[in-house]
Amino acid sequence: MKRKILSLFLCAIITMPSISQTAITHPWNGKKVAYFGDSITDPRNNASKKKYWGFLQDWLGITPFVYGVSGRQWNDILRQTNSLKKDHGDNVDAIIIFMGTNDYNKGVPIGEWYEEKEEKVMAGIDEQKHLVDRKHRYMAMNDKTYRGRINIALANLKRTYPTKQIILLTPIHRSGFYPNEKNWQPSEDYCNRSGIYLDEYVNSVKEAGSIWAVPVIDLNSLCGLYPMADEHAQYFKNADNDRLHPNDKGHERMARTLMYQLLSLPCGF
Repeated sequence: MKRKILSLFLCAIITMPSISQTAITHPWNGKKVAYFGDSITDPRNNASKKKYWGFLQDWLGITPFVYGVSGRQWNDILRQTNSLKKDHGDNVDAIIIFMGTNDYNKGVPIGEWYEEKEEKVMAGIDEQKHLVDRKHRYMAMNDKTYRGRINIALANLKRTYPTKQIILLTPIHRSGFYPNEKNWQPSEDYCNRSGIYLDEYVNSVKEAGSIWAVPVIDLNSLCGLYPMADEHAQYFKNADNDRLHPNDKGHERMARTLMYQLLSLPCGF
């Protein structure tokens, strides 16, 4: 009896009509995308011949407007935004920001997202409205802190490009970077001069997504690059003195992650 049921089941599978396959066009295909960031985005950085945005250009036909500059921190996003506006006006579909690792390296304090003040406000629920005392929070626009810098940058971007897609990328993992005696950067398992680990800078970018209503792609976890392990040195410029900057293989891995993550996000509105 069991054998007869199994035979009938297999027969049903074999004779089931095939489901037609529909080709999916990537929503970012042929779009114009601005890239803001630091050395990992900077086309002049020699750790790789092709950057993640170059792979996306090849695979998706994206036209890249690249403004990343080596060594820059979140307080440079304002300048990069102004440069994009000057060069291309509104002729851009989306903006991707990949920043934060240099803020960590320089020991920029994390700071707060908000400042609070006691104020009076008209309010009323199931009763006549009247003045009440309430706490009122304001975005902390402090250029000396990491969160303050993100607030300044995103407030300006939201005003400058209100109809464009803006996406944040978290900093990737970083190990030692020792280019010379005057520039000696320990791996991420050491806190910076402010006593803060890289994790807090990564998590702040994630928090910024909710605060400013912008999507966040967590490259720190999703792309899989982990230079702390010797086996992953193959993805970076030099196993001995540069496990901060991905090489071509590392950029390709980041780009593949981005290509699939971007499938779930619109490029235009």
